[in-house]
Amino acid sequence: AVAMAGEALSRVPDVQIDGDGVFKYVLVRVRGAGAPAKDVVRGHGWAEYHADLFERTAEELARHGLSCECLGGGRLAHRPEERKIHVYGYSVGFGRADHAVTTDKLKAEYPDYEITWADEGY
Repeated sequence: AVAMAGEALSRVPDVQIDGDGVFKYVLVRVRGAGAPAKDVVRGHGWAEYHADLFERTAEELARHGLSCECLGGGRLAHRPEERKIHVYGYSVGFGRADHAVTTDKLKAEYPDYEITWADEGY
């Protein structure tokens, strides 16, 4: 079960965000049975609330036998034409995500981008 959980975990993308615009995001810790946890970033413009992002993510992960918890949220301003992403803000329901962790995840996914973050702003 641990090997299967680890394999399922390895297939979960670290980052899934919209290609353009300003939208909410959540930082989610994903766990498999007995496998180490990993943190993932999910951000989409369709979500009216941070909880919408988290619930959709939790449902998708549950299908693969994985559980998760929300570590917090914020906003992303993704400007692909400038190759920039700015991470800021917080979630009323989940609190502020650790934007430094989010920024590291985004830098791995978008190595040629300038990625910045700030605790102020909503």
